Amino acid sequence: MKLFLSMVPLILVAVVGIVSILSPKERGEIVDLRSQAVQFEMNSSHIAFNHSSSTPFPVHPIHTLQQSNETEVLNISKPWLNSTVPLNETYVAHPRLKQQRKFSILDRTEAGLLHARAAIREASYSTQTQDPDYVPIGPMYWNAKAFHRSYLEMEKQFKVFVYEEGEPPVFHNGPCKSIYSMEGNFIHAIELNDQFRTRDPQKAHVYFLPFSVVMLVRFVYLRDSRDFGPIRKTVTDYINVIAGKYPYWNRSLGADHFMLACHDWGPETSFSVPYLHKNSIRVLCNANTSERFNPAKDVSFPEINLQTGSINGFLGGLSASKRPILAFFAGGLHGHIRAILLEHWENNKDQDMMIQKYLPKGVSYYEMLRKSKFCLCPSGYEVASPRIVEAIYTGCVPVLISDHYVPPFSDVLNWKSFSVEISVEDIPKLKDILMRISPTQYIRMQRRVVQIRRHFEVHSPPKRFDVFHMILHSVWLRRLNFRVHDDQ
Repeated sequence: MKLFLSMVPLILVAVVGIVSILSPKERGEIVDLRSQAVQFEMNSSHIAFNHSSSTPFPVHPIHTLQQSNETEVLNISKPWLNSTVPLNETYVAHPRLKQQRKFSILDRTEAGLLHARAAIREASYSTQTQDPDYVPIGPMYWNAKAFHRSYLEMEKQFKVFVYEEGEPPVFHNGPCKSIYSMEGNFIHAIELNDQFRTRDPQKAHVYFLPFSVVMLVRFVYLRDSRDFGPIRKTVTDYINVIAGKYPYWNRSLGADHFMLACHDWGPETSFSVPYLHKNSIRVLCNANTSERFNPAKDVSFPEINLQTGSINGFLGGLSASKRPILAFFAGGLHGHIRAILLEHWENNKDQDMMIQKYLPKGVSYYEMLRKSKFCLCPSGYEVASPRIVEAIYTGCVPVLISDHYVPPFSDVLNWKSFSVEISVEDIPKLKDILMRISPTQYIRMQRRVVQIRRHFEVHSPPKRFDVFHMILHSVWLRRLNFRVHDDQ
């Protein structure tokens, strides 16, 4: 069986599936599955999805999408994971064989995705779809209508197959009460979900690799050994098992498979298997483009410190007009950015700038968040920080101070509308930058933080539009970016 993978539209914005064909430079060349991403803002003329704040992806106008109905088919052979056999042999099916080909389950699956892409494109020009739970609207979204239609299409047809191989505690398990809680939370939620999980792998759009990086570190890694080999071997062996037992990994070279990790070693773990980091969808808290995070195919999702396993008691704060503190941060030295922040502001006598390593005894961290207008979220040794969600939960406008970080769900959410991004070089000018934000502009930003909070909330069982569904939706968007062919 010859297997083909061809690129199709890369989703334009915030959520929208846009069809633009990517062609390789040479016919037999295997190219990176998603070499670019394109998106548009509310008026379809601005950049919505950036590698960083200064390097945008190019935008393709919507009207160009319907000019071509042809897709280029790349031949990808069916290699074993560590095979050194060339993968670029050209295969041309006999015309008569093509005529005799029957439609498969995969054909019907791809036809459904094609319909979804068309519906998402058309949503931008239609009236807003009604919804009994929530109707996305406002500048917090790059394109609220397209996002809503994409979300509804996901609910209608998206199916995830979870490989059952592997035993706890490393597989099908993860922490639910720690800074890494999103690993266990998602694993348990998808395995218990009847709406999106399918037991029939032929009907799946994507395939989930249910290992926890936190558990790999805890049970496979030899502490203080600095030897990453056991983790690499475990992941490699696992993918060898599923690739040998099922046809789906080899069919797409892992492109329709995804892993999830909130541990700092998530990216490193994905390097265990070449196709895992190159082709697969990596859902990572540590969304660091300097460590080869690719926002065109990978998913940034929030790091949430569920201290009690629940968000009860962590939501809410004072109204925008009653917050007396301009900016707040408390945290120890952890990486160069925080060192610079504390060097400039820790001993400052300015009562507006409450920036310190540790809070005095008896002072509540969460109460300080609730009383502050802006909450500083500097990266530590890694770019992700639970402070972003802590700020959102308490209605405090996040101030992102990081290098190479892609914020969560940024293909849907316009972070500039409800947060502040400050470069490391501008830390000395921090107060001046925040003071230039007018009271009216601040109140708008604060209200938008409260509105988008639902997308970061953790619920058990999950609720529509919450963080579990937003993670799934990000994976769904990336699955819309390509087609899988299974020609016989």
